[in-house]
Amino acid sequence: MAENLADPAKLAVTGYSYGGYLTCYLTSRDTRFAAAVAGGVVSDLRSMAGTSDGGRYLTELELGGTGEHIAELSPLTLVDEVRTPTLIYHGASDDRCPAGQAEQWFSALRQNGVPSKLVLYPGESHLFILDGKPSHREDFNRRVVDWVREHAEKRVPLDAKHWQRRLSALAKKHGVPGAALGILRDDEIVQAHHGVLNTATGAEVTDDSMFQIGSISKVWTTTVVMQLVDEGLLDLDAPIIDVLPELKLTDHVAERKVTMRHLLTHTSGIDGDVFTDTGRGDDCLERYTELLADAAQNHPLGATFSYCNSGFALAGRVVEKLTGRTWDAAVRERLFAPLGLTRTGTLPEEALLHRAAVGHITEDGRTEPVSVWALPRSVGPAGTIFATAADVLAFARMHLDGGITRDGTRVLTGAAAKAMTEKQTGLPDPNALADSWGLGWIRFGWDGQRLVGHDGNTIGQSAFLRLLPEQGLAVTLLTNGGHTRELYLDLYREIFAELAGVAMPRPPEPADAPPAVDHARYAGRYERASVRFDITEGEHGLRLKTTVTGSLAGLLPEPPDVDLVPIGDSTFLCRDSEDESWRSVVFYELPTGERYVHAGLRATPKVS
Repeated sequence: MAENLADPAKLAVTGYSYGGYLTCYLTSRDTRFAAAVAGGVVSDLRSMAGTSDGGRYLTELELGGTGEHIAELSPLTLVDEVRTPTLIYHGASDDRCPAGQAEQWFSALRQNGVPSKLVLYPGESHLFILDGKPSHREDFNRRVVDWVREHAEKRVPLDAKHWQRRLSALAKKHGVPGAALGILRDDEIVQAHHGVLNTATGAEVTDDSMFQIGSISKVWTTTVVMQLVDEGLLDLDAPIIDVLPELKLTDHVAERKVTMRHLLTHTSGIDGDVFTDTGRGDDCLERYTELLADAAQNHPLGATFSYCNSGFALAGRVVEKLTGRTWDAAVRERLFAPLGLTRTGTLPEEALLHRAAVGHITEDGRTEPVSVWALPRSVGPAGTIFATAADVLAFARMHLDGGITRDGTRVLTGAAAKAMTEKQTGLPDPNALADSWGLGWIRFGWDGQRLVGHDGNTIGQSAFLRLLPEQGLAVTLLTNGGHTRELYLDLYREIFAELAGVAMPRPPEPADAPPAVDHARYAGRYERASVRFDITEGEHGLRLKTTVTGSLAGLLPEPPDVDLVPIGDSTFLCRDSEDESWRSVVFYELPTGERYVHAGLRATPKVS
């Protein structure tokens, strides 16, 4: 597949006797195959030991005798993991691999809803494929070809039951109270749901439950911005003050020269985590924009990448000035309505009309509902949209289809939709979430494939969206607490491997012997709005203490102190617990000498 010699969507596996055993074994541990044909099979080595004419010798001489390892080597142990349509053919009088082996495998597959067929050839022994009746040999060869053609030459439908099982199993594993999964592939959609919306009430998650999608809202805001570009009302590279002459920023160069492209690519340098609540009135974004006169300029305009919620609130204010509508009304009229989204909104009072998830935070081993449901309305363009999984997929489908909704309504020009996916800027941290940024979209390089998407985190809720345009695939996961990143990593790795043949990169891990690094030059205090990092030299190297400040203090638990483990001269890894994957932290300088730590996609300047 890596050399483009095989189509990953049309792989088939087949084998007879030992090859039949291996076919069953492979499909119980790998979901890449579109079709399987297993002949003269062995599915359960334990029963094989007492029923085959050579079972005892095989067990003793080849497998080292009976024991727990026999179960581990038996395909039947993991038969619940099989998704591959399977044809099984077997001699009915086979003494070497008794027909019961085939019947066990077939019965288990059918019980799990896996497309399968069993063909027993009467009077035939184990070697009938070589010396059996000509009619039987002709029959099984024809069946092999027909089965592979039927299942490998056409795409197997999405298996809703399988993904429901996997979502529930992995959500339980990672302590996620409630989750909704949506998978779109061309015209197929499957949904799955798990758990409860609120542990205090026990209200169950359903397919029509709504979750906060957090910063995925930024792509929606960008889409509205690009509509204004399509309409000739906005130039991405014109100064924002052309639309907002009243704009005041701490840095006068940024004030005069910051553009919409800077805002959509997180390169404006405006301190990105200003979450000041400016009220529930329709003037909240106007008042928020006025506050930016006092917001710090974290880095010079365009000098580096630093994730910026404030920039998207400012972009939302531009939308308001150009449309004459509030951002909430503009996104509702320009996106929700043409997409036919009836359970998507931006305001808490809209959420009350539907089944809405409540965020949860885990402290001292207990997972409890949060005390505040939503972020302030003033940061709406950056992250207050809530939606069902199906509604998120409707938005994704529109982008996959070049800006056209399912009923043929054009929401965005094809050129604008394409421009949103094209690279605009790289990231200082090569081990971060992604390799680059587009307009609104995050760009991911997985296994030689280009994906776009976005994540979202609010108060106790997390959301994930990935699109693989080349295969018409979109996947969204909406959650309300627990180890959500770990659930995303495990689940998306399975989904993209099985449905697209794409291997998701694994997070980096430290080497057994980390490299020697001059720790002293990185120690100190780094600070921006809403967070302070104190990095000290400890007994085992650098140690990071994170303090949540500003309007978010008290809403989020204080992260634990963590060790920074070097993997390079300026690149480190850390994690909150052994149950979680490693996150990267990078120290770097701008050409003008300013020092930064890049963590959580944000550039935080060194202040002492």
